Parts: sequence; C-alpha cells; structure tokens
Amino acid sequence: MTIPAIYIDGQEGTTGLRIRSLLETRHDLELRLIPERDRKNQRARAELLNAVDLAVLCLPDDGAAEAVELVENPHTRIIDTSAPRRTDPDWVYGLPELCPGQRQAIRDSTRVTNGGCYAMGFVLAVRPLIESGLLGADTPLTVNAVSGYSGGGRRMIESYQQAPPAAVAGDAPIALSLYSLGAAHKHLPEMQRFSLSARPPLFVPSVDHHYCGMLVSIPIPAGAFASDDVGPDQVWEVWNERYGAEPFVRVMRPDETPNALRAGGFLDLGGGLTNGAELFVFGNPELGHVIVCRQDNLGKGASGNAVQCLNLMLGFDETTGLADSDVA
Repeated sequence: MTIPAIYIDGQEGTTGLRIRSLLETRHDLELRLIPERDRKNQRARAELLNAVDLAVLCLPDDGAAEAVELVENPHTRIIDTSAPRRTDPDWVYGLPELCPGQRQAIRDSTRVTNGGCYAMGFVLAVRPLIESGLLGADTPLTVNAVSGYSGGGRRMIESYQQAPPAAVAGDAPIALSLYSLGAAHKHLPEMQRFSLSARPPLFVPSVDHHYCGMLVSIPIPAGAFASDDVGPDQVWEVWNERYGAEPFVRVMRPDETPNALRAGGFLDLGGGLTNGAELFVFGNPELGHVIVCRQDNLGKGASGNAVQCLNLMLGFDETTGLADSDVA
C-alpha cells in the first residue's frame, strides 16, 4: 500500500504549525517539509505542490490563491484554510458535521475549503434549529463571540505577547477587546450560507488575552422560536438528534450545564488545542435563550478540523491522529 504524501504550504504559520504537530508523528502518511531557504521559492513550492497526494494551504488569502494556480497535477488534492473559496461552488465546505452527505462530499472532493473558526461554531449551533423548523430562517440573529488571540495570526500573537501588561487584565498582556467594528467580517458569507439563515447575522467578534479557546454565543429573544413553549430541552433534542453520534461534537444536556461552569457561573473559553466542540443552551421561554458553541480556535476552528478533513479525503478514520485529548 502506498503511503500518501502531504505538503503543508505555510508550515511555519500558526495553523500550519499545529497541523504539522498533528501529522509529524504518524506512520500512515509521509509529511514533506520545505527547507527554510526555499519557503519563498515559487519553483520549489510548485514542485512540492505537484508531487504530493494532498496539499494543505495555510497561507494568507492572496498566497493561497497563488498556490492553487501553481497546482497542475490533477491528482494533487487541496485543503485550503484561507477564506475566499469557502462559498465557492467548485469547492466543498470542509465541515464534516454540516449535514448528512457532507462527509462523503469531502471524501470525494479534490478541493476542500476549511471553514472559519467563528463560522463553524455558528453553523453547528444554528443550522439544525433552522432545518428542524424550531427557528425561522428569517430570524435576525446576533453573534457575540470571543477568541483566544492565536486566532489573529502571527501579528496579533506578537502584539499580545509583547505588549506591556494592562491594569484591567492583571498579568495578562492586553485586556479583552472588540475588533472589526463597523466592518464586514470575512466569515459572514459562510455564516449565512451554511447556517441556512436568510440574512447574515449581526456579528460582534472580540479577542481575549488567553492564547486559544473560543465562545460563539447567539441570543435568541423570547418569542423567536416556532412556539412560545420551546425551552432548553427542545433545543437539546434537536441538537442531539443531529450530533448525538458525532465523535467531535458534544451536546450538553440542560441539566449538565451547571457542571460546565466555573465557580460563580462563568463559562470560560476552554481551549487546550482540542478538536472538540461543545453546544450549550441557557434560558427559558419567558426571558429568551442563549445558545453557545465552545471550541478551540486552533483545533475544531482550524487545524484539527483540517486534519479531520484530510483523514476523510485519504480514506483514514476521521479521528486518526486526533488523540483522546483532542476529542470533546
């Protein structure tokens, strides 16, 4: 049996480094790395891109587009972690849990686009509720989300790690901050399309002084569900029907949620470089609800999910290389 060869174009970036760490100890594939001196050598990159079975692009948007153009070998399959191709009909959206049939679409595709971290959390939480009719597709939704600073790439990581301590954050470099205010965030198109929402959500992202972890929370106002008596148990039932057998998505029962909170009732970012996602629902029909997806922005939100897709595309069990600590 031939061992498939993998090349990570962008192996020194945050996402690429994590994918590399997940793959380099495996014996069922060959990880090919480009020498430091050739990282910006287009000819050397092109040779690798066309010599492997699967290339993972961990590059800025323009760099990823250039890499796609360099691939001439029809047998080289691609996973692209950048944003522009996520709603391209010629690419398969790389979220295996999206809907029945999505895993097979990923297995069969030569071009898979890894979803955005915020977007995948939003889609996992919202899509089953819309599909089931529990939530109307035309419901205006707001997303309040916070990510660890590793989600911002090298520049943000350096800013957080090198800045002087902020008084409000104790010994942390910078306090929690909102960003992309007044701007159209690049995740919005995929958030709308793959959640089945009729309109993009009002999205308020923020970054925290923790390295990794993510909370994507969506308030559901009282009266927004299909009937006035819908409560946490009904939301849990819809989610559990969709995700109950999933290896990387854990649906928290309403009576379990208190055990997931820190003292004082805090739901923290989690983190820990896992490929797990956890879904929570809080509230009641009278006051409204808040649904939450907690995941790791570098795990299920990026590198872990890419490895899950890689496994499907190459015929491995999708959990291969994602150890117990990477599962919710």
